Amino acid sequence: MKRRDLLSFGTFGALGAAALLSGCGFELRKEPVYHFKTLALTGFIPHSPLAQELRRQVARSTVQLVEDPNRADVILEVQREVRDKTSVATTAAGQITEWQLRLSLDYSLRTAGGDILLPRTELRLTRDMNYSESAALAKEQEEASLQKAMQVEAVGLLLRRLAAVHLPS
Repeated sequence: MKRRDLLSFGTFGALGAAALLSGCGFELRKEPVYHFKTLALTGFIPHSPLAQELRRQVARSTVQLVEDPNRADVILEVQREVRDKTSVATTAAGQITEWQLRLSLDYSLRTAGGDILLPRTELRLTRDMNYSESAALAKEQEEASLQKAMQVEAVGLLLRRLAAVHLPS
């Protein structure tokens, strides 16, 4: 086959794939639509990276963050936010070869009037990470990257759950 034939075949293949995907109802995930206007965050530990990421993501939406929970339509109360790291595998000499990183968030959602919209809910994320003492600095950076990825995923899951909440009439 000539190069020109391969290029035209590739172009038609890409167009065909796009037509098939559009025909099946596939579309990219959109920003969630919230059924409330204001949100207050309470219970986060001081300078929480998770709270900072949540504030950053909410600022991109139509929801306004308020500091006073009494003025908010919805209040997100965090009961527990924990990041930990446990060893999963070790060598016969006791050197750690694998870590498990965990992010745990327990939260509830209520209105300023006290109506519970979401009872206490647990959000748990884990990541496994191989470890080698000879590459300790690189593994430290990998751990930070995995923690950041878990944080972004947790906020995305939390925001999608918030979008599913409807205020009582």
